Amino acid sequence: MPIYILATKLQNPDLVQKRKEQGAKWLNLVREKVPNIKWIAHYAILGPYDFLDIFEVKNEQDAAKVSLLSRSAGAAFAESWIAIPYTDFLNLVEDLK
Repeated sequence: MPIYILATKLQNPDLVQKRKEQGAKWLNLVREKVPNIKWIAHYAILGPYDFLDIFEVKNEQDAAKVSLLSRSAGAAFAESWIAIPYTDFLNLVEDLK
């Protein structure tokens, strides 16, 4: 399955007070709406975003659902990227020779 990265920024700093329960609520909603998701990692990060999630889903429509669910759960910004494993990238480079 393709790997996606989701970077999110909280909309309201007041959500920090209830972060654990908000996070659990969002996770349950994602699992319900995107049952084929496979979580690889979840990080709280420094910089322009607050959280970084790495996950596998079958297609970009499911990745978009995860992003939209983040926005509906209090993220002010959500940015998604597809990730190509490095070995696959090297194979692409070889194909260009």
